[in-house]
Amino acid sequence: MSSAVFFDLDGTFADTAPDLGAALNHLRNLHNLDPMPLQTIRPHASHGSAGLLKLGFNIEPGEPHYSRLRDHFLDYYADHICVHTTLFPGMEELIKTLEQHKMPWGIVTNKPHRFTFPLMQALGYKHRAACLISGDTCLRAKPYPDSLLMACDLLKVRPQDCLYLGDDRRDAEAAQAAGIDFIIARYGYISSPNDLASWPARGGIDLPHQLMHYLID
Repeated sequence: MSSAVFFDLDGTFADTAPDLGAALNHLRNLHNLDPMPLQTIRPHASHGSAGLLKLGFNIEPGEPHYSRLRDHFLDYYADHICVHTTLFPGMEELIKTLEQHKMPWGIVTNKPHRFTFPLMQALGYKHRAACLISGDTCLRAKPYPDSLLMACDLLKVRPQDCLYLGDDRRDAEAAQAAGIDFIIARYGYISSPNDLASWPARGGIDLPHQLMHYLID
């Protein structure tokens, strides 16, 4: 049995796309643009503010007005961080099962601390997680392995005895570099489903509770 399990946050542990999408559409409304449907936004919700602003405004870092748009987007999101966000169906049951088995779990995300801690607090899981590693906790975020290795150090577990569940190629590459088995959350924000076969992963799941198959294997 594994010693610990780590989760990516957006698109794996919690369905944050509705609130991220609301922030993007708030910004679009201010610029007299029509709202984008959630199904269009969802596959990009793991790509951070840069990816969402690229989607909504076709603008990239370094271009004129990007910083102002990004700051406005992030400020609005910070003030509305958990209006529509929920755990993915079955995640609460998985967490309860892990806790019943005395298996520590944690969050390892590229989401900045500014958003990670308030969101986990609002969801009611801040103090249940054994560790919360944000994108700015370490000098290098995923796809570098630093944050996952820090999580292992905090929990005093060996990387090879852990699992990491995520929905982005950067998650898979970080896990591979850390020596941690990676499981694809196929229910998450997968932008290119046809590319999944090329990800360095031990397997994939369509529902959170299916992770137990890998944890006890």
